[in-house]
Amino acid sequence: MHDLVIRDIGHLVLEPGSELSGAWLAVSSGRVAAVGVSGTEPHAQQTISVGGRIVTPGLINTHHHIYQNLTRSYGPVVNGSLFDWLTGLYPIWAGLDEEAVYVSTYVGLAELLLGGCTTSTDHLYVHPRPKLIDAQICAARDIGFRFYPTRGSMSLSTKDGGLPPDSVTQDCDTILADSRRLIDTYHDPAPGAMTRIALAPCSPFSVDETLMRQTAELSENTGVRMHSHLAEDRDEHAYCLERYGRTPVEHFEELGWAGDRSWVAHFIHPSDDEARRLAAAGVGVAHCPSSNMLIGAGTARVAELRRSGAAVGLGCDGSASTDHASLWLEARTALLLGRFAGGPTAMTARDALEIATVGSARCLGWDDELGRLTPGSVADLVAWHLDPVSLAGALTDPVEALLRCGPARAWTTVVDGRVLVDAGELRLRGLPEALADHRRIATRMQSAFVN
Repeated sequence: MHDLVIRDIGHLVLEPGSELSGAWLAVSSGRVAAVGVSGTEPHAQQTISVGGRIVTPGLINTHHHIYQNLTRSYGPVVNGSLFDWLTGLYPIWAGLDEEAVYVSTYVGLAELLLGGCTTSTDHLYVHPRPKLIDAQICAARDIGFRFYPTRGSMSLSTKDGGLPPDSVTQDCDTILADSRRLIDTYHDPAPGAMTRIALAPCSPFSVDETLMRQTAELSENTGVRMHSHLAEDRDEHAYCLERYGRTPVEHFEELGWAGDRSWVAHFIHPSDDEARRLAAAGVGVAHCPSSNMLIGAGTARVAELRRSGAAVGLGCDGSASTDHASLWLEARTALLLGRFAGGPTAMTARDALEIATVGSARCLGWDDELGRLTPGSVADLVAWHLDPVSLAGALTDPVEALLRCGPARAWTTVVDGRVLVDAGELRLRGLPEALADHRRIATRMQSAFVN
């Protein structure tokens, strides 16, 4: 007998190129055990009907700054450039402590679940106090969410010629020691892991060369992956040319990061040759379409990157460059932005869905288990709810309808075989208290800076 059967699936997306209409899916021990056509369902300890809805693999978030939901839509910086809003928010983020990080992570992961996300990375690079990533992992475990936090860092403060103030930076030895501690304590390379760790010095304008080189060495020695912002902004390009005498991508390559254990966020401003070189080296790209549009500094050339063989995944990014955490909305925005930039054949709904699932899993080096619903894959899935009025007339292609119609949100979200969203409602007992705490903490952190 199976643990769970999802029945009455109107359309099931198993993986790119494999779909089934009128289906069921069985789960055992956190894995997809079997799929079949409606009317042949096996017995299970729990059975859920999704009422003819479309079911897809859970979406995977490859770039986020969850703690920034404490400064969501922060008025003084919402219309600034990247550097403007960073310098405006650094002093507020210096108030982060373990409670603030736990609560913001709990609320952020709850929001991701409603948007169909079942695995998320996070890039916490502000460390005014110790053990903030421990607090994130605690929140993810309390929920039962598959979590891939990155040990972000900043070592170049304003006194060293960097952008952030001293209050949110650390020295290289402290960063590397904590990176080793987190790997030893939490990183689980085993199949079906619920927690993995990556290393993530923040950006060329906030991290020194020694930290970047020694992080690459630590990655080589431990096998953990590496993540950073790269080629995100023209100010970053100018900064690298002035400080290092080379472009951000050349800097990245010089410091030993151009390999298949790395994925980068944004990647908007490489030259054609730089983009080809990193794709050939196996570097993945986290595409953050809403952030790109809100900051207005350009967007990744996703179609070209995918044609070159690069792994391209999807990312939310954080406030105030993206003030939501719906990967459905990010996938839809990737569809629209891709077509706006490249024409009607440049991006289909299936392309956008593949980026959000298999492409994201490739970025994380985890596409053997995540991003698909074939037997043996982890049982991370979402059944999508669109109002019948929104779907009226959409009769021929449920995958295109999923992203063209809408808005959509999760009706059922399953992570590791556990139902965390049921009938459109989160099944998290601690959520009301977390929301109350979140409002209290956000008010405290912002009140000192807003008249």
